[in-house]
Amino acid sequence: MVRAFRKYHRLIAIAVCLPLLLTVITGMGYTIFDEWFHQDEIAEFLIGVHTFKILGLETIFPILNGLGLIGLLVTGLSMTGLFKKRSQSKKADLH
Repeated sequence: MVRAFRKYHRLIAIAVCLPLLLTVITGMGYTIFDEWFHQDEIAEFLIGVHTFKILGLETIFPILNGLGLIGLLVTGLSMTGLFKKRSQSKKADLH
């Protein structure tokens, strides 16, 4: 089971790596250029890239980013073994 989650986790990570990286970099850049340097033209361009408004995807892009992150969280958490049921024999050994 963990093997399958690793496979899906790897595939999802490859698919969402660039969009998430672009979101993070443009979000940070927007804050830096808008708040620190007061460069409104650059900040507007960065927010356009951040929301993918440039390509007309501003309505669907946040949903795709969110679904990708949820997929990474679910597959990543399932691989940690935190939700794994413990066997009865180990519990009996403790008593």
